[in-house]
Amino acid sequence: MSPIFPTIPPLDPQRFAPRAHWPVRAKLRPLRASSRVEPHRHGWAQMSFSLTGVSRILTSQMTCIVPPTRAVWIPPQVEHAVAVLRDADMLTLYLYNPPDAAPHWQRCRVVEVSPLLAELVRQLARDDPAQAGPATLPAAMPARARAMAELIGDELLRARSLPLGIALPQDKRLRTLCEALIEEPTRHARLADWAAGSGASARTVARLFRDELGTSFQQWRQQVLLARALVLATEGRPMGVIAAELGYASPSAFSAMVTRTVGMAPGRFFAPGGAIAEAALSAAASPLR
Repeated sequence: MSPIFPTIPPLDPQRFAPRAHWPVRAKLRPLRASSRVEPHRHGWAQMSFSLTGVSRILTSQMTCIVPPTRAVWIPPQVEHAVAVLRDADMLTLYLYNPPDAAPHWQRCRVVEVSPLLAELVRQLARDDPAQAGPATLPAAMPARARAMAELIGDELLRARSLPLGIALPQDKRLRTLCEALIEEPTRHARLADWAAGSGASARTVARLFRDELGTSFQQWRQQVLLARALVLATEGRPMGVIAAELGYASPSAFSAMVTRTVGMAPGRFFAPGGAIAEAALSAAASPLR
């Protein structure tokens, strides 16, 4: 994971650590745009999402854009970092154990965040003893926190997976190309143009995409464009403007790509989470990892 932004350290890793007697914990952390939480790992699973703003979660094998209403599930011991693209109020849920033993809880993936799940995690973070600073956990989890944790587990089991993660290769030549494309996805449209600066032929790069990522260049680039579209949508850009900026000939062509890729119409996929987030922050009136 290359240092794209100036880095800041994660909070004390043990401060919000879930325990056998307190198996679900959460924290809220505001992060400024153009900051980056250093790569780190821990022994428990987590789910991270933004109440407001946009961030990118990076691991050694994938990167995911995280706007409101989307979250990244990260299993235990997976190294990850956070790059903040727009000022973000980040919520992180920590779990002593995954919701169940299904295989998909053992890999990173993107899931939808329902309004109920977002509010439950926000309330759990607000009530966590460590939210105001280092604190010793009481001997027993309060009844309110236990009830919220149970509902959170149920909501996680219902959460829909979304094909939004961008897989990253291990081959250095392909990794360099992929990182450049993520940073500036519309610089070139053709594989030959991207390959020209990678030190490998277009044929070799196409083979590396198949061998390392199990996909074609065009399919992989489509995921990158979709991630970029998410960022633009959070800025309130109309679909027609987004389509044009990403190089699509028409809004209908862009709409067809979104529907084909994520299985839902753009109107639903890009539905803003800002209203939910603002309501949640107002109610808090009272930081990802």
